[in-house]
Amino acid sequence: MTSSPRRQRPAASALLFAEQRVFTLRFSATPRGARLARRLASQQMDAWGWAYGSPVHDTVELVVAELAANAATHGRVPGRDAELRLTAEPGSGLVRIEVSDARGERQPRPETGDTEADGGRGLLLVAALTDAWGVVERLGGPGKTVWAVISAKTDAVPVGDDRSPDPLTRFLGTYAADGADPAGARTG
Repeated sequence: MTSSPRRQRPAASALLFAEQRVFTLRFSATPRGARLARRLASQQMDAWGWAYGSPVHDTVELVVAELAANAATHGRVPGRDAELRLTAEPGSGLVRIEVSDARGERQPRPETGDTEADGGRGLLLVAALTDAWGVVERLGGPGKTVWAVISAKTDAVPVGDDRSPDPLTRFLGTYAADGADPAGARTG
């Protein structure tokens, strides 16, 4: 007995996405759109070889969920979409997450105050789980881009390898090449 074509489609679509090192998705700035961004980021991480349930996969999924939810909640402008961009650099083992929205005047900032509040701690999670994160002006449109870098440590360039610059510095340097100013970026 053969399996149904429906069961074969996810594996086939994962193979199509596996060769891409940059995954870009425009999503509606709604809770439903944020959920779609999280799910497709999860599928992309699996296609890149970071299996469901692995620490890197789950960290990227959590950070995408937080940044996409923030874009839908705080960065929403009626009629404007948000955008998710995942970039994997296999040589260094870094994954960069970028979520853009249309509200450039509303800059995110981690809340450190009331521990009894219902919300406001999402960016503290992002800061704790990532190697670096920050906010830059959105290229090619109004708004801002919140970005984060996660070290996957898979196929990483060995420390002290003279053939390649520091992977995090090289990865963050793409913002300068794009014309964006990474000023105010937090690393640590």
